Amino acid sequence: MAATQHASERIETPYEGTSAADWDAAWSAGGPIDAPLALHRLTVPRALTDYNRHLSESSYLLLIGDSADAFFRFIGIDEAYREAGGSLYTAQTHLHHLGEAREGADLHLTLRVLDADDRRLHVYHELLAGDELLAAAEQLLVHVDTAAGGSAPMPDDLRERVEAVRRAHADLPAPRLLGKPLGIRRAP
Repeated sequence: MAATQHASERIETPYEGTSAADWDAAWSAGGPIDAPLALHRLTVPRALTDYNRHLSESSYLLLIGDSADAFFRFIGIDEAYREAGGSLYTAQTHLHHLGEAREGADLHLTLRVLDADDRRLHVYHELLAGDELLAAAEQLLVHVDTAAGGSAPMPDDLRERVEAVRRAHADLPAPRLLGKPLGIRRAP
């Protein structure tokens, strides 16, 4: 059985090449911070669907990544930031597939900052079609110094923006899927 070959070009986010300063939803010091943030929306293209004409399994994670990239630009992490040697890397993702989306479905994603310290962010994403929750993902992100090749504290200005978002999200109720363990649940 032959495996299908994929294009050799790399995947780009919809926001790639967009400067954080020029981005429509860019950070505004002292401005309002939505709780949760709603920075990414799309209509499902055929390219993200599988043989059942539903959003493919891997596309759920791709959309979570696009939402994270929108958030990165919101707080000031763009190509210039990465060229200067800083970035956020994903250390862990826990993704819940809850529903299906067909080609042409209008989707939007939300993001919440649950916790942060000088090197790490704990974020929570929801993928929705209208009010229907299709997927939820929890991520642990680590700030890195790419030249040094390891984790590094965030610069003070970035840390302040992250902390402002965390405070704006602090009063939201805990997501019901937060920290849910993976496993087979059996009746007692």
